[in-house]
Amino acid sequence: MTTVGVEEEYLLIDPVTGRLVPRGEKVRARAGLASSVSDEEIQPELLQAQIEVATPVCATLEEAGGHLLRLRHAVAEAARACGCRVMAGGTPPPAEELPVPVTDRARYREMQRQAPQLVAEQLVNGMHVHVAVPDRETGVEVLNRLRAWLPTLTAMSANSPLWEGHDTGFASWRTIVFDRWPVSGVPPLFADAADYDRRVGRLLATGVISDPGQLYWQARLSESYPTVEIRCLDVQLRADDAVMFTGLIRALADTAVRDAAAGGPAPGGEAEFVRAAMWQAARHGLSGDLIDPGGVRRPAADVVGGLLERAGPALDAYGDTRLVTSLVTRLLERGTGAELQRRALAAGGVEAVTRMIVDSVVAR
Repeated sequence: MTTVGVEEEYLLIDPVTGRLVPRGEKVRARAGLASSVSDEEIQPELLQAQIEVATPVCATLEEAGGHLLRLRHAVAEAARACGCRVMAGGTPPPAEELPVPVTDRARYREMQRQAPQLVAEQLVNGMHVHVAVPDRETGVEVLNRLRAWLPTLTAMSANSPLWEGHDTGFASWRTIVFDRWPVSGVPPLFADAADYDRRVGRLLATGVISDPGQLYWQARLSESYPTVEIRCLDVQLRADDAVMFTGLIRALADTAVRDAAAGGPAPGGEAEFVRAAMWQAARHGLSGDLIDPGGVRRPAADVVGGLLERAGPALDAYGDTRLVTSLVTRLLERGTGAELQRRALAAGGVEAVTRMIVDSVVAR
């Protein structure tokens, strides 16, 4: 059974103004006092108004969902004790007046020196899914075979339509913000693990990026764990939506491993088509057409159906089909987080959006 792990990033906001507050270390320390939370499960992030949680290695979706809810509750309670609230949105809805301080880590200070304006605007939260692979060669096969589905996953996860207090017109503005870093976007195709390592080594040698953590591809090999890390997702309003993506990504990865073992060629996914598909996904989410892995423009629901069909045998093998399919159906009927934010904005303004996002953090 292939194991998984999930990371989620959150923002910390003032309960009255809705603006970001730099209390990440305080919240992290407070959450660490809980007997149900270990130190490695709650981690600092680039900016002091952010915090990250990381589940243990999980064998089942039920296990992953249980850990996510436990960690969300722990961080939410710690934030309340520190006079703030946790928000699981891809971007902060209100406008921010002052730059948020960088967390006091050497790596983060160097990033600020290198790209001060990008760091100042890095007020974005993602969800990362780690899927175990037996070796780096297999990991590269998974990267090559998943890359064409990254735009579809991005569209489904879209939860960041607002920026500086206004609607950007994009469903996932976080995707656009992240694409400004030197090494970002959809990863290229790699010949094998040696090719991956050679190209990463050449990027590091330029000095434009200082460590492999600055490989901001939307999918990459983890340098810390024997996993492929899928990074294209906006953080989700609800834990059960995060569980849905975890199941889909594991099933897609298992399908890729199976296809590679059978000797089937990796789909081409020409760079210009995948890039166009990613832009379209970030722009519209599921509210417009998507570009499918074959480079054809189709209704979003049809492309999502194709993803479910692709993942179907692996979902069946894990016994995850009913859970994941029901959550995907709900997503198509209810809309993405971006659509929910826009409805709240129309009904009650930015304050209503903020309240909705905060209330969703520990919702079942």
